[in-house]
Amino acid sequence: MPLNLKRPLIAAATLAVSATLSPTVAGAENAIVIGLQQEPTSLDPTADATASIDGMLAQNLYESLTTVNEAGEVQPQLAESWTVSEDGLTYTFDLVDGATFHDGTAFDSEDVVFTFDRAMAEDSVNPSKGLFKPIESVTAVDANTVEIKLSQKDAFFLFNMAQGDTSIIAPESVEANNATPVGTGPFKYDSWTRGDKLVLTKNADHRDAGSVALDRVEFKFISDAAAASAALLAEEIDAFPGFPAPELLPQFEADPRFNVVVGSTEGEVILAMNNSKPPFNDARVRKAINHAFDRDEIIDGAMYGQAVPIGSFYPPHGPAYVDLTGTYPHDTDKAKALFEEAGVAGSTMTLRVPPFPYATRSAEIIQAQLAEAGIDAKVENVEWGFWIDEIYKKKNYDMTIIAHTSPNDLGNFARGPKYFYGYDDAAFNDLWARISSEADPETRNGLLREAQQYLTDQAVHGFLFQLPQLGVYKTGVEGFWPSRAVLFQPLAGVTVN
Repeated sequence: MPLNLKRPLIAAATLAVSATLSPTVAGAENAIVIGLQQEPTSLDPTADATASIDGMLAQNLYESLTTVNEAGEVQPQLAESWTVSEDGLTYTFDLVDGATFHDGTAFDSEDVVFTFDRAMAEDSVNPSKGLFKPIESVTAVDANTVEIKLSQKDAFFLFNMAQGDTSIIAPESVEANNATPVGTGPFKYDSWTRGDKLVLTKNADHRDAGSVALDRVEFKFISDAAAASAALLAEEIDAFPGFPAPELLPQFEADPRFNVVVGSTEGEVILAMNNSKPPFNDARVRKAINHAFDRDEIIDGAMYGQAVPIGSFYPPHGPAYVDLTGTYPHDTDKAKALFEEAGVAGSTMTLRVPPFPYATRSAEIIQAQLAEAGIDAKVENVEWGFWIDEIYKKKNYDMTIIAHTSPNDLGNFARGPKYFYGYDDAAFNDLWARISSEADPETRNGLLREAQQYLTDQAVHGFLFQLPQLGVYKTGVEGFWPSRAVLFQPLAGVTVN
């Protein structure tokens, strides 16, 4: 699955969501079952980087100070309005009236302070601590007002405040959120049958409950793409945003019962290399690997042509995109020469990949391409929990393939040597600091282009393709976003007719 990787991570694999009318909920007037390809190990987005947590719960069960619409524009959420000081360092948020947590606890400014203090604490396990790095202090001015002071300008601050990592939680329920989450959103937790499904029900006490059409939402965990396809064809599934089998799209396009929508995501799929260990700390080796793989062959074989190639860590639909796909043209002889020069010709490298089709299929193709260049790439298919623990947390890997689905996540490369990239570059850190503090969009876009070029010149990773949003929808299902500017999918506007 993709990793929320800004939340760094991994976008944990393809956020494959499917919706289905289940026999168990057939009696509910407005019930939908949303199938997810990956089941997370926790339901707390402030403590786990798995992107599917956001896909299910952010802006549905949990809420944040702000939210983001389909176009990526920042909107009010638990903060109904805000003001920014002239120097751009002080944000004063006016909180909504009438918001309560699902357990009946009142929401106020102290919950915001608690949430941020917890995320910024030295022992914090928040997967995106970098989002909170610019914050100097969080103060409850009164019950309905919060003041956040920054130590440096942050051009992405209000956008970041909408992410799952910044969900507002209460001290009364925080310890149980990993398994029985409590938020303030339009849907509340009902049950979680591990290995099978997670159920949410409408929060009738929500301040905007009147605009929510669905009474019950069931996330059905379907790890096998063929099984998900079969369920669609049997009309058990009504919607599958993030459909994981691009090779099967033609049959749905030809079937009048379904609508197929191809959109975009923020998910850069990369061949990540552990820059902190030999031989990947040698730029010649990383460049050789970039020359060895063929993006077109990977996209055709792994995605059946349904993906856009990338040459750096930035989405092709973004305003600052630079096409750098020609920097390392597929050249097996050039790759061999660089491997020879670096003294690693004929060596063995390990490629550990999570259990997502885009990753496992790409791995097989890259393995063959590296073999042509004289490298024996041992592919190891691992479970998601293993990937998170051994690769993401412990950096126990040579290479891996992962989709980073968080927006504005070039800052991953400024996270230092402890991050799973093992990449630490003072010049890039300085460049990212300039990007994140630049208020002028055009100037910031120029710096973003510079950052893309910098990472590509160093061949930090192998940049493969942008993960598409492949949606298969049964007629009558409305309200799913065709493209994703963020990890979450608000369900308040979804209807099933």
